[in-house]
Amino acid sequence: MKERPVLNYISTRGAAPAVPFDEALLQGLAPDGGLYMSETWPKLPADWQSEMKRASFQDFALLAARAFTGASISEDELRSAIRKAYAPFDHPDIAPLRELEPGLFLLELFHGPTLAFKDFAMQVLAHLFEIALQKQNARRTIIVATSGDTGGAAVEAFAGRERINLFVLFPEGRISDAQRRQMTAIEAENIHSIAVGGTFDDCQRILKSLFADAGFRDEVSLGAVNSINWARIMAQCAYYLWALARLRAPAAFAVPTGNFGDIFSGFVARKMGAELGPLAIATNVNDILHRALSTGVYKSETARQTLSPAMDIQIASNFERLLFECLDRDTASLARLMEGFAKTGELVLPEQVLAAMRAVFRSCGVSDEETLAEIRRTFDAHGVLVDPHTAVGLYAARSVLKDVGFPRVVIATAHPAKFAGTVQSATGKTLEVPPALAARLTAPERFDRLPPDEAAIMSYVRARI
Repeated sequence: MKERPVLNYISTRGAAPAVPFDEALLQGLAPDGGLYMSETWPKLPADWQSEMKRASFQDFALLAARAFTGASISEDELRSAIRKAYAPFDHPDIAPLRELEPGLFLLELFHGPTLAFKDFAMQVLAHLFEIALQKQNARRTIIVATSGDTGGAAVEAFAGRERINLFVLFPEGRISDAQRRQMTAIEAENIHSIAVGGTFDDCQRILKSLFADAGFRDEVSLGAVNSINWARIMAQCAYYLWALARLRAPAAFAVPTGNFGDIFSGFVARKMGAELGPLAIATNVNDILHRALSTGVYKSETARQTLSPAMDIQIASNFERLLFECLDRDTASLARLMEGFAKTGELVLPEQVLAAMRAVFRSCGVSDEETLAEIRRTFDAHGVLVDPHTAVGLYAARSVLKDVGFPRVVIATAHPAKFAGTVQSATGKTLEVPPALAARLTAPERFDRLPPDEAAIMSYVRARI
């Protein structure tokens, strides 16, 4: 088998050395505060779709992973990690593509162990971490900030792993009961769930602050599995490629998004040569991304609580990666823009950057009332129940993608049972709770409450590693 070349990763801010994939994986965030990006864009084989007409989802996952891991992880190790990662999924297609009506599809990404799209990347990530840490005979302390589903997926993927201590920060009272219990109703000794008195943006701010503290970062061997970790972006590319191969045609995608990771994976697939049409950024009223694309000003506001809590975010971490690319990878300009944003909470997009973004992305903001109406509409028209985040994606597909002229695919991000109250209020339909979720809803919870304070989180982590 042909040996794969080394593919290095560079920081968006330009003040950190280039590293191979396994180091980017374990570090998560670059030492200069930037996000890792592949030094070059690997390209898909010209005949990839015809060659993979009958391939399994795992084959597409391997295609994406092989492109971005380079020589850091062997082919056999990748195959093993992917096989184990998708073994717990309960649908033979892993990511079934459901046609709602001619030209409109749902890509169901909720058949994993925590019933959310986060499982696709997090399960792969856990196995890659295990491979890399075993090679180095090392341990990692992982801290996660979550607006709901990331935390549950991380807990499920990393529970019981000997080389990992996992700390999950979630905003108390701002996620669904099911989301909370997927993080807290577990007995694994290496899992520590923390209810933070604040918003997701507070949790994310704390996470970035801990990474910025070089002494603390080195002391506890800090790692990250939020979508700031490039391996998450890499793994999510697989389902865009999978959907295109199943449709055998170019397609536009509507993606419910808060932290911009899921939709950025579509952008990456496009950079690799996949025929993706416009990408629709589907947000709720926490619409910083929609406002940025509409006005050219990326400005944070106070996050508002909505029926789609995983998108109750005002600072989208992965937007920095898109800025970097649209600035033609000018690290000095990117660093200046992000420094200004950190000080003022506002960033004016250069004209050429805004034009480059608008060439690929469309956007909309969706109210709670519109979300409920979309859930009702989908059930009445098709007999299909969707969660509120997927409903936001459907609204975007029906509005800003209505004129694209080729198939529209909505990323269905979570099982409706995770948001049963909202779905039932919209449709009057009583939902069956999947067994995996039912077990967590009755198990005792174990978590601690802390203020949104970096020092308090640091002390808590130090006392438990």
